This record gives sequence, C-alpha cells and structure tokens, in this order.
Amino acid sequence: KEVFYQVKDSVFSVNVNTKKETLVYVFPQDFKASITTVNANGTLLSGSKASEAEAELYKKNPEKKDYFNIIYEAKLPKTLFTINIKTKELKKIFTDSAWLNHVQFSSTNPNLLMFCHEGPWHKVDRIWTIDVTTNAVKLMHKRTMDMEIAGHEWFGADGKIIWYDLQQPRGVNFFVSGTNVTTGKEIKYEVARDDWSVHYTSSANEKNFAGDGGDPGAVAKSKDGQWINYFSIQGNKLVSEKLVNMKYHKYKLEPNVHISPDGKWVIFRANFEGTENVYAVEIKKSEL
Repeated sequence: KEVFYQVKDSVFSVNVNTKKETLVYVFPQDFKASITTVNANGTLLSGSKASEAEAELYKKNPEKKDYFNIIYEAKLPKTLFTINIKTKELKKIFTDSAWLNHVQFSSTNPNLLMFCHEGPWHKVDRIWTIDVTTNAVKLMHKRTMDMEIAGHEWFGADGKIIWYDLQQPRGVNFFVSGTNVTTGKEIKYEVARDDWSVHYTSSANEKNFAGDGGDPGAVAKSKDGQWINYFSIQGNKLVSEKLVNMKYHKYKLEPNVHISPDGKWVIFRANFEGTENVYAVEIKKSEL
C-alpha cells in the first residue's frame, strides 16, 4: 500500500489509501544514487550507484546512441546497494567494473535481487541475481553462440522464473525465454518475426504474455511489427492476437506493456495522438 518515489537526493513514500507522504531516506553527500526497486515485503529499497566519471560521460553524450557503447567500454566501477526502510541503514552489497543496471527485486522473495550487465547485448552475459543476505551472485543465462542476445528481463508473478527476450542469433530467431531461479532450468517459446517486441510481460498466472511490438528500424526489421500483442502459449510457440495498431507511434518512447492483475487489460504508453499518454486495451474485446 506504499508507493515509493525519489526527488533529487530524497526518497519518499505515499500511502495509496490515506495519501500520507513520508520522507523515507536522504542520501549522504558521498553516496548520491537512485532507487529503482522495493522488495516483496516492503522492507528494503535497492538501486545502483555510479561513479562521478560515469555521470560526466552521460553529460557529454546525452543521446543513447552516443553514450551506450562509451559507458560499456569505460568499465567504470558501479555498486549495488540496499536501504533498510525501518533502520535507514545503507548497505553496499556488490561492486564490479561493469555497467550494472535494471535492478529489480523478486516479486516474491524479499532477499533476491536481479540486475544486469548493461552494454551491447551480444557482448555481455546480461542477467544476474544476488542474494542480499549472503551476497551470492548467480548468472541466469549464458550465451551459447556468436551474436546471441538476451535481455529486457523481468520476474514472473510467482518469483520462480526470470523471463527475457532471447535471440539466437540476434535478429534471426526470436524467443521469449525463462530461467528458473532455483534450478537454472530454461524454457523458451518461439516468437514470429512480426510479433517480436521491444518489451514483453507475463500475466499473473504466467499463461499469457504481452508485447509492445517494434518499428521497422528495430532489431527484427519487421514490415508489420508495430502492434500491441497478446500471446497465448501453443506448444513451444507464442501465438499473437494483435490488439492495438501502433503505426503512428514513435518507438523512441518505449510502450512498456503491463497486463493488469485481473488479466483483463494490457496497459501501455504511446504518443500516436501527438502527446505521451497511458492507454489500456481490453483483451477480450480488442479495442481501446
């Protein structure tokens, strides 16, 4: 029932029922960082701390096309941390000379944190987890061929599987794949080229998926890929129902689809009406 947000060096929470706002934490002068996730039982916040050198690279190269390779090649140190919401303790849990990004707590395990090694996907084994109590780090998927990529990872609702976009190799064969966080067992569902999406997500029961499509300049190079898709599992494939035509959407703004907890709506953002808005499309009726 608490929503967390950050303004400059201060982290706040607001109760969704009472609307009461609370100052949760203020970062010290020598550790300016950003919060990106809260754990499953609402006791810990987490994020990554960049060096001042990395911040300078962003300032000098503000466009993603400019900074992405530069920051990856710089191999600057970055630190994962947690903040105890009750005690206000900041704990540094992992530092690496790598671009640590996409920090997400498990949807069910309050001690399991996921992060990625950011950079050109064909150069990195991207998806990792760390136990915040033991600091044990574990790779979730290791690339098996040249130009293989995996990324835009997320936890399933039950916390047992980390799902991700998998291409073997890049731009040729497309899958939504998942790794069991305990056993390491992998599962993958084939996705048609025209159904590939910048981001995917799963329903609460993990029996369906949704995707936000991609424009012709994206990795799939699809001629008819600009759709909000809803997927059903059929054997080892994902079969799509096209819900929203996104041909007037500019994909520099990533739609970032979500399926509502009741499984009735796909929620996304778009700019096809000239401004950035949030939309919901009803899954059954396939209309806005």
